[in-house]
Amino acid sequence: MKARALALLPLLALVTPAWADPRQSVSLDGAWQVRIDPSDADAARAHPKEAAWFPAKVPGSVQQDLIAAKRVPDPYKGINEAPIQWAGLTRWQFRRTLTITPAMLARDHLDLVFDGLDTFATVTLNGRKLIETDNAHRRWRVDAKQALKAGANELVVTIASPIKTLQPRVLAEKFPLPGEYDSAFGDEPKGKQTSPYIRKPKYDYSWDWAPRIVKIGLWRPVRLEAWDDARIDGFRVDQEALNPAEARLVARWKLLGDRARAVTVRTRITGPDGQTVEASRTLTLAAGENAVSVPLTLAKPQLWWPAGYGAQPLYKVEAVLEEDGAVSDRVSQRIGLRTVELITQGGGFGFRVNGLPIFAKGANLIPFDMFPNNVSEARMRRMLTDARDTNMNMIRVWGGGYYLDDAFYAAADELGLMVWQDFMFGGSVTPPDPAFRENVRIEAEEQVARLQPHPSIIGWNGGNEILSGWENWSDRKAFKKKVGADEQERIGAGMAVLFDRTLRDAVLKEAPGTTYWPGSPSNDYTGPVDTDATGDRHFWDVWSGSKPVENYLSGCARFMSEYGFQAMPNLSTIRGFAGNGPLAIDSPVLKAHQKFLAGEGNSRLQLYLDQRLRKPADFADLVYLTQVNQMQAIGMAARHHRACAPITMGSLYWQLNDAWPAISWASIDYDGQWKLLQYEARRMFAPQAIVAEHKDSATRLAAVSDATKLIAAEWRVRGFTMDGKPLGTKAEKVDLSPGALELATIADADLFGTAAPADSYAVAELWIDGKPVSRVMLERLLPKDMAYPAPRLSVRWQGKQVTVTAGALARAVMLDFGATVAQPSDNGFDLLPGESRTLTITSEANAATLARALTLRTLGPR
Repeated sequence: MKARALALLPLLALVTPAWADPRQSVSLDGAWQVRIDPSDADAARAHPKEAAWFPAKVPGSVQQDLIAAKRVPDPYKGINEAPIQWAGLTRWQFRRTLTITPAMLARDHLDLVFDGLDTFATVTLNGRKLIETDNAHRRWRVDAKQALKAGANELVVTIASPIKTLQPRVLAEKFPLPGEYDSAFGDEPKGKQTSPYIRKPKYDYSWDWAPRIVKIGLWRPVRLEAWDDARIDGFRVDQEALNPAEARLVARWKLLGDRARAVTVRTRITGPDGQTVEASRTLTLAAGENAVSVPLTLAKPQLWWPAGYGAQPLYKVEAVLEEDGAVSDRVSQRIGLRTVELITQGGGFGFRVNGLPIFAKGANLIPFDMFPNNVSEARMRRMLTDARDTNMNMIRVWGGGYYLDDAFYAAADELGLMVWQDFMFGGSVTPPDPAFRENVRIEAEEQVARLQPHPSIIGWNGGNEILSGWENWSDRKAFKKKVGADEQERIGAGMAVLFDRTLRDAVLKEAPGTTYWPGSPSNDYTGPVDTDATGDRHFWDVWSGSKPVENYLSGCARFMSEYGFQAMPNLSTIRGFAGNGPLAIDSPVLKAHQKFLAGEGNSRLQLYLDQRLRKPADFADLVYLTQVNQMQAIGMAARHHRACAPITMGSLYWQLNDAWPAISWASIDYDGQWKLLQYEARRMFAPQAIVAEHKDSATRLAAVSDATKLIAAEWRVRGFTMDGKPLGTKAEKVDLSPGALELATIADADLFGTAAPADSYAVAELWIDGKPVSRVMLERLLPKDMAYPAPRLSVRWQGKQVTVTAGALARAVMLDFGATVAQPSDNGFDLLPGESRTLTITSEANAATLARALTLRTLGPR
């Protein structure tokens, strides 16, 4: 082993200390330059200012560089989506200078490593082409030593327009593959999308919650790595057996060597209690790739549990490669010990963790931002903490975006949130050619290997709505008819190979013991897709199908992995992108930030408002009413799913978050403000909850419990007139077993007597240890038909705490702070006559400002 020094001077500004034998890494992130590639003459003529070098930032995208330089307006503000479209149709060059010393050149290997190039990139060093890339989801490593010289070196990355690169192929095809969302800007003909043919985040091309920003750039970190004889190319710890007495583990190494030589591999595992276990092995490497395994045993292992079921102990693993008694490479990771099984017997679907069936409660997660490098670790952690704090235990990472940073999964590990992870396929029919599948195989194996240590990832999923779309969607049926039987078979077989073999094999190879499901929704190729009978379900009759909200009660799916209902974001978020002018539901700026139905989705908001709720008094009241509709719809659905257990074993609503400031299905808006649905999630996903459903002049009552043992409880249901007069009452003590328990079916006559439906309501509650833990309001008519009284609300402030008191029934009370950013500790709750609720307000605004900004809203008359 040699002892050498290495120094790197990026842009002649950074001096690093001497390098010795161990593998070393120097970041090439930060300041770069970008320009239109001179070969793109049309773009250079149209945008002469951008044909000269201007500042760029890596990781990032040229779109962000243009925004930062004020060459294009911010697409998140106002109606600014169109002016940025030309950037995705242009060929760009990025460059920076490296200053290399002779000592650096003495190292055996100098590798350039690009964690993400988006997408069709050519990398040159001193004019010498090193590599061409075609997948934004892959890491690209290239030996740069032969192209480097002492002194200044020019690194240039040229990235072509993905649309212009693929469009000739697409336009030449008689029947292009069906994609997702047509462009609204004329850069692609309708029905002739390039997105099915590329390995790039699909949401870049727009979605029904996302703008069209076809990004180009070095979107992940870049570094130069120096190493000599050998390095660790992969490392993981597999569970061979896990029981209360011991965990039998195997440390598996992938080592790359230049030549035959003796090395020692050492593994140390440190438990949550500080106890350590070590194992080592000395061997002779062969030139090339070497697989090495070392067994370890941990006594009395501590199990990782989902949130609500136990603790989340994590073990630190350190892996060291030694040559001649000196460390030449090392990696470290954290792991958790748990078992996971997929429950599919009898057509069912669900997850069993550590032998215990877990009812999955949670939401779907879309990308945090249109620009991934905008997303901080703190922002990801806050989102996951908000999910955990509202009683969620699972997040599905949706497949039309990108594989998230390690920090996301590390936070999920710590918080106990199970992650159901999609591969990045978002609905488009996939090309059937073997070269495409081989590209995906490398991507899949790399990403599964990267994420394998995280106990939060309890399963991989082939992608989003590819299989169900191929089977059920009208445009896919029309496509299959047009192309004929032979081509239909070729494309269908290609998808079956991709999702049933290529991706499944990647999981089996790189994360043995982790579950795999070929798509969501899917039935694992055992019958019809997207039904209540088998597998998981995406239910969109409500909202997309315009069916009444009560259709959520129509059946019991095996696992409801998508269902959703839109609402506007909070007014402070709306003002942030729309300005302070007058607004209405059909204002152009609101239509620009509503992507459902190509911008006409606010008509669906209006449809459901007209169906269910009263007329809004003004725009702020309109925002409130859309959030009430969303809260009530999803609350009804989630409680129903839980009451269907054990037939139903999961309820994941669409969606938790936004990728830009939008009117969407999110329960937390782009600015991190909770909509009323996020508060409702805490209630509908409570560890013990009561369910009340009214149908056919009777009320069905059920109770649900996540506990693993019996819990003594009492349920009560009371009827009242609107003026507070008591009507019928029922109560009973019960022992809640894990899962769902049918309580009673009560006829309207027994609960409401002869009171008119519009003038009466009921309150169902679940009590444990003398305290109410769950409450739902029950009405026989839609809210718009109820004769709610004036609620006579009053408030009392003490610092940033406010107490709200109701003089009469107050339905869906919202503390609305308008354009002031503020988050109450609870919101969207009901108050019975005489009840009070004391709330803490989190805000940078002072107490006086909060008091002035507060408006109390309810469904009753104002």
